[in-house]
Amino acid sequence: MREVSEEAIAETLMALAERRGRDKSFCPSEVARALYDQAHWREHMDEVRRVAADLTRRNRLEMLARGKRLSPDVAHRGPIRLRLC
Repeated sequence: MREVSEEAIAETLMALAERRGRDKSFCPSEVARALYDQAHWREHMDEVRRVAADLTRRNRLEMLARGKRLSPDVAHRGPIRLRLC
């Protein structure tokens, strides 16, 4: 299993957000699946969410659940979506 830097995760998150645009959201699992192999991507979801939360703090992404904005400083369980700010 290869190592993936936080910078690579952030770049992938932002690239996907920019491709989708401001009107469309995406699941962080799309990034995990793109960066890690099929057998292990779930093991890296916390890392992807952590980087997404950092990008949210920096006003680059929005974290959403059921269409409502989430604070990046609160641990969220369950599905979240991300979109470009």
